[in-house]
Amino acid sequence: MPSTRQLKLGAFMRPVSIHTGAWRYPGAFADANFNFAHLKRFAQTLERARFDAFFMADHLAVLNMPIEALKRSHTVTSFEPFTLLSALSQATDHIGLVATASTTFDEPFHIARRFASLDHLSNGRAGWNIVTTSNPDAALNFGREDHMPHDERYARAREFYDVVTGLWDSWADDAFVRDAASGLYFDPAKLHTLDHKGRYLSVRGPLHIARPVQGWPVIVQAGASEPGRQLAAETAEVIFAAHGTLAEGRSFYADVKGRLAALGRERDHLKILPAAFVVVGDTVEEARAIRARLDSLVHYESAIASLSIALGVDASKFDPDRPLPAVPETNASKSGQQRVIALAEREGFTVRELAQRLGGYGGLAFVGTAKTIADEMQEWLESEGSDGFNIMFPWLPGGLDAFADKVVPELQRRGIFRREYEGTTLRENLGLPRPANRFFAASSQPRSLRQG
Repeated sequence: MPSTRQLKLGAFMRPVSIHTGAWRYPGAFADANFNFAHLKRFAQTLERARFDAFFMADHLAVLNMPIEALKRSHTVTSFEPFTLLSALSQATDHIGLVATASTTFDEPFHIARRFASLDHLSNGRAGWNIVTTSNPDAALNFGREDHMPHDERYARAREFYDVVTGLWDSWADDAFVRDAASGLYFDPAKLHTLDHKGRYLSVRGPLHIARPVQGWPVIVQAGASEPGRQLAAETAEVIFAAHGTLAEGRSFYADVKGRLAALGRERDHLKILPAAFVVVGDTVEEARAIRARLDSLVHYESAIASLSIALGVDASKFDPDRPLPAVPETNASKSGQQRVIALAEREGFTVRELAQRLGGYGGLAFVGTAKTIADEMQEWLESEGSDGFNIMFPWLPGGLDAFADKVVPELQRRGIFRREYEGTTLRENLGLPRPANRFFAASSQPRSLRQG
């Protein structure tokens, strides 16, 4: 009998591999981040494997690391997310298309237009990963000298969410009557002008795009700080989390899901998908050898720069052969900094060892056979450590092909992952309700669209 709980799987595809050495691995497509033919192939492989979503993270500045490290990075160039995902929407039929968009360095009207357009182009497969942007160099690309403080970024993000979703609700679902006989194109009574004036934002509206197919694109968030957890509990439908252990995952899961009842939300209307770096081999020893080879391809310049970014301080000044010293609080990602400090303490790493791990990938990793990986994923699912995973591949295309051809069939055999998509929209496949329009009663929505 199939399990009552089903894994949801996203694919972290910008960069196509988070691992710094991925582009150097034998057989890897070195230009995969900026080659549409390759990216199209990857998206179609993910769809064949019945993944929920293709997720494209975004950066608004070149990574803030020294040029000696940056020159070794395969993430230095990449497509703008909406351009790429719009193209991929025409090359796929079912997989969700999720893009990062910043609430700190963009405007709500821009974000609302882009995601509404993507949702219509894809027939209801768009998702918005809300980020506040932790890279301080991004401010310099938008005419600002200083980065907005951490807690203020989250306060702006909360207001930003209200404005964007309000803009998506500008039109009732049945506003466009298109009556050629009378010459009436839309019903003016079914158009709402937002006229928002708040602490951070002033937006008149209305949005000049019909309400998205899904009502709203699926709302995705990341971040584990207290402000991030509360924002996610209030607004997110999917969380891309980052945990190093199952215990951490279960604690986060219980905390965030536990906040939903007080907010009047159903527990199952928020999916928590931790990032998981997955290396597949025919034997456990082979999988470990693949990872060891990948890690050997990371230069120390890249490694120490990755550690500096994660900590928000210049780690090159630390003694590489001693434990990590006390690290001051910074304006960078607080949850990211704490994960690295916890990793160093848990493994007893020196600065050099910690940097080497971070230069590859320092988070949750499943390294083994299809069976051992499925065992671990099933344990996370059934012990409420997660609702699924946001998968990171070690190198492309081989790492992706191995997961699709070996791990997915094992998950399907166990009855914990779909064999066919449940519906046509990302919301349907994730089991999420279609949000009601806040300005128009449900009676004005087509019967086929009333899902929640």
